[in-house]
Parts: sequence; structure tokens; C-alpha cells
Amino acid sequence: MQATAVIGPPAAGADTRSAGRLRECPDCGLFQRLPPLPRGSVARCPRCAAVLRRRRVDPVGRSLALVVTGLLLFALALSLPFMDVEVGGLVRATSLLTGPAELEQQGAWELALAVLVTTLGAPLGRLLLLTYVLLGLHLPRPPRHLYAVFRWVEWLSPWSMVEVFLLGVFVAYTRLIELAHVEVGGAVVALGALMLASAAADGALDHEAVWEGLEHSGVVAGAARGAARGPRFGCDSCGLVSHATGSCPRCGANVRPRKRDSLGRTWALLAAAAVLYIPANTMPVLTLIHFGRGSPSTILGGVAELAADGMWPLALLVLFASVVVPMLKLASLVLLLITTQRGSRWRLRDRTLLYRIVDSVGRWSMIDVFMVSILTALVRMGTIASISPGTGAIAFCAVVVLTMLAAHSFDPRLMWDAAARTRP
Repeated sequence: MQATAVIGPPAAGADTRSAGRLRECPDCGLFQRLPPLPRGSVARCPRCAAVLRRRRVDPVGRSLALVVTGLLLFALALSLPFMDVEVGGLVRATSLLTGPAELEQQGAWELALAVLVTTLGAPLGRLLLLTYVLLGLHLPRPPRHLYAVFRWVEWLSPWSMVEVFLLGVFVAYTRLIELAHVEVGGAVVALGALMLASAAADGALDHEAVWEGLEHSGVVAGAARGAARGPRFGCDSCGLVSHATGSCPRCGANVRPRKRDSLGRTWALLAAAAVLYIPANTMPVLTLIHFGRGSPSTILGGVAELAADGMWPLALLVLFASVVVPMLKLASLVLLLITTQRGSRWRLRDRTLLYRIVDSVGRWSMIDVFMVSILTALVRMGTIASISPGTGAIAFCAVVVLTMLAAHSFDPRLMWDAAARTRP
């Protein structure tokens, strides 16, 4: 059994409750025991350098204060004006709900749903559910269903995209300022503060501490101690290692050695994304009509317009997020799938790092989708000026969602399993 690498201050306030607990690395599958962790320390897998735990100072109390702050800021963002635009003497005021509503009215209900879920539904739902869990941990008798609620918090995390939406606001603003007079409302400021509060709450939260708190309060069971025999399995949801073969004794999630049909599902999702990647880049994402004149614009056309206007940093940002990142995600996942199926031992640690990057950066490709939503909401002034979404935007949104699902379906532990089977 290899020892877990611990990074951080030495021993003051070491965590003894989880000391010696067996953990399975989520990225390479190595079983190892966590040593006592000082506050502020990080435990990493010695084989692939994956983070096994970050121990925080007062993870429940600090996170609760920041999450409640985020809820207050969210309420402000929903109640304050978003952006106002003036073209030809006509003024249009919008709120955060205007974009999805306009997209739905113009028949782009797929975009409306994606924007509504990623900018409002998932972030607000995650804040509400996390507040409920953290408040419940302070009760003498926490609700018995807290474990299920916390699993939803984990599931909603990658789909909460307030920070990506704010970058989309910036891109939309730069494209509008030469067309119209734009005023930024208080909702944008509130969203910026919400982004900071959410990031601070995520930084303060120790997920394992929450699960340990649920164990200590009797809401969930811990790892069985004693004479149980047979193979051990790590839960993909809460990380508990147990002998369970059906449901995790701590969080109730299905327990299996590896993600079910991981390679097959990833290939299927990648194939669908690759097919849609062509219309996403060749068909118009929006159409701008200004005083009766205009033409459709593709993603690359928008990049060219930004570059022609001298906005090279912004043009490169959009090019990287909307063209390069999806293409690299597709190529990287294909590489990971092929090398896994061939049982390759080539640069296993680097391929694991590549998977982490692919899994984390894909959401930033939603910038163009959010930009289309914002422009559609702001520029609706009849023959004077109007912007409508194109088919390319729907295809591009589908590419982003499918590649995110593909990255989630891929199990990086299979790379290490396959390499071990081919080892001479």
C-alpha cells in the first residue's frame, strides 16, 4: 500500500476522525489510506497526483455564510435591471429572464432551456440545496434525506455557469457598443459578486467533512468495520470504500467497480458531438438586421468581425473557447479512448492530467451560447435593429453539452486497469 502524499502545514489540528480511512483514487483507482490531515492541507494520490481531499478550517460554518450571501446576491440579480440598450431613439430594458423568454418566443426553445438551466436553475438550485444541507448539519436531529440532497449539490456543480455567463455578457457588450448605447444594470454587478461568493464558498467547502458530519449525526452509515471479506469498491458519489455491491451504505448511490459501459457511452456521445460540430461552425449562430440591412453570422464570422474592429484579445478568446476547445476536447477524448482500448502504458500520468483538463474546461465553450441569448434579448426593435438566433447556435450548444456528458461518462481508471493487464 502506497502512502498518500500530504501537502500543507505540519501537524497542528490534524484530523483524526478520517485518519486511516481507505480511499480509492477517482482518477487511477489506487486504494490508499488517508493519514491525519492538518487544517489547510491537501492529500494527493502518489500515483497520479489527483486530489483526494482538501481539509478546510470550519468548512461548514464558513461555507454556510458564503452560500447565504450568494442567495441574497442572486435575489438582487433577479430583481435589478440587467442591461438597457438604445438604438435610433428606442430603448429596451431587460432582466435576467428576458433572454430565455425571447429565445423561446423565436422557436429556439432548446437554447432557452440550456440558458435557463445553466444560468438560473442549476446555480440557484445548488445554492438552495447546499444551504439546506449545511443548515441541517447544525440541527440536533438532521433530516434523514440530507444525503440525497447533498448528492444533488454535487451533480449540479458542473452545470452552474454564472462565471461563463458573465464572460458572455462581456463579449456581447463589446459587440453592441458600436451599434447602440448600452447601459449595464445592477444585475450584472450582483452576478459578479455572486460569482466571487460562490467561488469562495466552493473553496471553503470540504465535501468529505460534510459526509463525515452526516455520519456523526447518524443520517448515513459509515464504512463497516470488522471481518467483512471480499473485494472493496469506492463510491463514485461520496468516495466511501466498502464491500457493498449494490447501493453505497453512506449515500445510497449505485456502487460498481467502474462506470457502467464507460467506453461505449463515451464513443456514442463523441460521435454525436462530432456530427453536430460541422453545422455548429458552418451554419449561422445569429442574424443581425440593422435599419433593414444585415446578414447571418457564424462563429468564425464573429471572430473575424472582432479582429477587424481591432479587438484581437477578445477575438482570440472567442476563437479559443468556441472553436479550439471543442475541437481539442473531441481529439483528446478520442486519444484517451483509443489508448485505453489498446491497453497502452504510454504517459499514463500525463493522460490522466489531460482528462482532468478536458473535464474542467468544456463548460467555457458556452460563451457563444450566452452571447446569443443576451444579444437576442437586447436587440429587439423591429426594422431599426433586431438579432435572432440561428440553427448553428442550437447545434453548438448541443456539442458543448454532449462533450461534457462524454467527459463525465469516461472513467479514467480504465486507463490504469488496461495498462496493468498488458504489463509484462
